[in-house]
Order: sequence, then structure tokens, then C-alpha cells
Amino acid sequence: MDRSQIEALLNEVRSGSATVADALERLRDLPFEDLGFAKLDHHRALRTGMPEVIFAGSKTPAQVATIFAHMVKAGGNVLATRASREIFEAVLAAESRAEFHETARAITLKQTEPEKGKGTVGVVCAGTSDLPVAEEAAVTARLMGNMVELVADVGVAGIHRLLAAQHTLKSARVLIVCAGMEGALPTVVGGLVHSPVIAVPTSVGYGASLGGVAALLGMLNTCAPNVSVVNIDNGFGAACIASLINHL
Repeated sequence: MDRSQIEALLNEVRSGSATVADALERLRDLPFEDLGFAKLDHHRALRTGMPEVIFAGSKTPAQVATIFAHMVKAGGNVLATRASREIFEAVLAAESRAEFHETARAITLKQTEPEKGKGTVGVVCAGTSDLPVAEEAAVTARLMGNMVELVADVGVAGIHRLLAAQHTLKSARVLIVCAGMEGALPTVVGGLVHSPVIAVPTSVGYGASLGGVAALLGMLNTCAPNVSVVNIDNGFGAACIASLINHL
């Protein structure tokens, strides 16, 4: 439940279209709902402007489906990340409106229209192998009310591909740049634009890439002052930060 939903409920009580008992029933699960194996933080959107999101990795299909259904009942938009098709089938059995974004490994349900961001969030990835992380960022950012433009397979090994997308890069209010291997792409993008760049190292590359550690260190050592870095493969976290910037 977010601020607008709380305000709407209080206005209903004031106008007489809802009773105090009705309001108490709808608010009874704030600030959290205890499912035994999980405590759903329905109050998070009020505190941070963003609702709780389900990390499906390491959870059973039944657990994710139960959490998803209870979050749907709370009335907001619902997102589950790192979900398999098996998990999606379990969620779909509980909520037929759920959508699966296979490349992003994400499940979504949009129930309310979020506040629109002020500009475009650009999502850029170095190679097709980075697309799962980039798509996770794109799906998350869209669900949070942002217009998103995705630019894929423009790594530094073929720099002309990136330069051909300069108009898109320069028109974005904030950019998310995903890259594995040596992780050079965010620095190059940072040198072309005047907007914030959120770098996402991906666990893509051969042995010495160390599962994304090489890209992470390269990005942390960037010489571009407008680049900040999130954790390896954390497209979700990058999208949250980008959305906050785009709504300022």
C-alpha cells in the first residue's frame, strides 16, 4: 500500500463511503503480514517510495506463489526477480494475470499506474550475453513508472555500434550500462553523456573475468566522474536507483 492508496482510504472514511471498521480491516496487515516463512513488508512503499519485491532465487515455487498472491491482494504492483518458468507456472496457478518476462527472468503484475518518471531511462548492454541483466533492469524500471529505451550489443569491441546510438544515449535522463568481460563500456558511455551512469558488472566472460569481479573492479576504477557502480548482475538494484533519480 502506497501513499496514494492511504490518502484515498482516508478520504473514503471522511466522505462516509467507507467506515472506520472497513479502514481498519484494509490496514490490518500494515506494517507487515506474517506468513510464517516470510514477513511481507507492505509498509515499504510508504517509507521508500518503492514496494517490496520478491527475490525468487532459492525460494520454492510454492513459496513464491504464496508471497505473490498475498502481495497482489495488498493492491499494488508486484515484481518477482530471478524466477524460472517452473516458478512462473506456480504463480500463474495462483494469479492468472501474472506475466513472465523470460529473458529478464522476472514475473510482473501491474495493478496500479505508478507516478511517471520525468524522462527516459536508457538501458545499455555490451553484448547479447548481458541481456538477462539488462532486461531485468528494463522490466523493473518500466514497472516503476519509467519510459525505458534498451540499446543492446554495443560493446567496446565494436565501438562504432555504440557511437551510432549516441542520440538515444544523450537523450536519456539516466543510463544503466551492463557489461561483463573487462567492464569498459560504462566508462566510454560516461565520457559521451552528461547524465548519471549506473554501471552493472555482469558475470560474463572467460576465466580471468572471475565471475564478474574483473568487470566490477574495472567499473569501480572508472575515470568517468558521472559513473556509479552496483553489485554484479544487479539489474534490479540499478533500476531502483535510476527510477529514484528519474522521479526527482
